[in-house]
Amino acid sequence: MPVIRICQRCSAKNRVPGSHLADVGYCGACKTVLALLQDPIEVDDETFDEIVKTSQVPVLVDFWAEWCRPCFMSAPGVARVAVEMAGEALVLKVDTERYPQLANRYFIRGIPHFMVFMNGRPVEQHSGLASFEQLQEWVQGARAKAAQRLQQMRSQQRVG
Repeated sequence: MPVIRICQRCSAKNRVPGSHLADVGYCGACKTVLALLQDPIEVDDETFDEIVKTSQVPVLVDFWAEWCRPCFMSAPGVARVAVEMAGEALVLKVDTERYPQLANRYFIRGIPHFMVFMNGRPVEQHSGLASFEQLQEWVQGARAKAAQRLQQMRSQQRVG
């Protein structure tokens, strides 16, 4: 399911597929450049699946709930990752009260819980309060792991 991005210039609603959320895009109506996405995206299970499976950049997922004090304490760091890593990573927020099936799918038993996905697969996960620096480190580590995995696959193809 595409994410709707509002043009700052003409207020047109632009449907952006998950695979292009980290890209620079243009408004379909006025052709103005759409700024890089700098906010965490609140997702349902369908949008979660599309973005995680198709994103070309690491995806940090914050599993949280409204009643959770540590979740709110982590929220500024999560938002900062979205701003400072715009174009390099995406940040999703999953409300575990509204979408418990997503939390159950990944066996999440405590929140806040953070997962980083790369190429549709989880590569990092941590439970508990996290700082901006930790979150950023996990996202950067995911990118490095993915690059290393790609290099290994290319080496195996040359050998085989």
